[in-house]
Amino acid sequence: MKTALRGGFVVFAFSFGLGIMKNMNKKKLVVGNWKLGPITLVDAKKTFENIKKEAAGIKKTEVVLCPPYIFISELAKIAGSRCKIGAQNAFWEAEGAFTGEVSPEQLAKFKISHVILGHSERRAMGETDDLVSKKVAAVLRVGMVAILCVGEKERDGEGKYLNFLEQQLRASLAGIPKRSLENIVIAYEPIWAIGAKATGAIAPADLEEMIIFIRKILSHIYDQEAVRAVPILYGGSVNERNCGDFLQQRGVSGLLVGRASLQSEKFIKIIKIAEALPSEN
Repeated sequence: MKTALRGGFVVFAFSFGLGIMKNMNKKKLVVGNWKLGPITLVDAKKTFENIKKEAAGIKKTEVVLCPPYIFISELAKIAGSRCKIGAQNAFWEAEGAFTGEVSPEQLAKFKISHVILGHSERRAMGETDDLVSKKVAAVLRVGMVAILCVGEKERDGEGKYLNFLEQQLRASLAGIPKRSLENIVIAYEPIWAIGAKATGAIAPADLEEMIIFIRKILSHIYDQEAVRAVPILYGGSVNERNCGDFLQQRGVSGLLVGRASLQSEKFIKIIKIAEALPSEN
């Protein structure tokens, strides 16, 4: 990544990135994506209760847990302001002949706060940028926060992955008005850093540059002032050992945690690390 972003980009980083990051949301956002786990409601409640107990005293960190659909109704009953419930996906229509889908309107009945959209695993199953943009619009229409996931599949020395990321951002936000930015979170998750076969998480210094690049693209889609408060999370092989390094990088608003969020002890450590850091970075 160094070869692709150094030189002129560094000049841009100081002229654009450092200024645009001053007015970002002060609270860190830590999102747990439980994916297809756990198996039972008993285990889901136990994990949620353990995390909720530790989250009760936090002040500088917002925690959102996104369980499978079948657990949402029960976990929503025990959720609170310090530990909220999110969803891993949503359809773009409110109702109709769409077998197996769940609409934002249905999720809203359970006081869902955030919805993950465009996750790399969904995109790998055929979800396109066009479908993602429809889902973002659908989630926004009911007042929930859309966590838009973006990220490149691989790196190259010529910086072609930057073009890919720009196109993905533009297409996934197509038709989304500037006034909706207050309910949008961007989650940068490089695909090569996700999952059990990942080659490893991104280098913290490279992450800071990517955050600046994402804000640059957002400012071109909207404007520099409008994107100041848009939180940008990092996701990709995040754990209790490396999360502090990511959170301390300028412009990182929080984390999208996968496997580690299903292990309450590890996720609690991540929350505590986020809470212990200064409010602004």
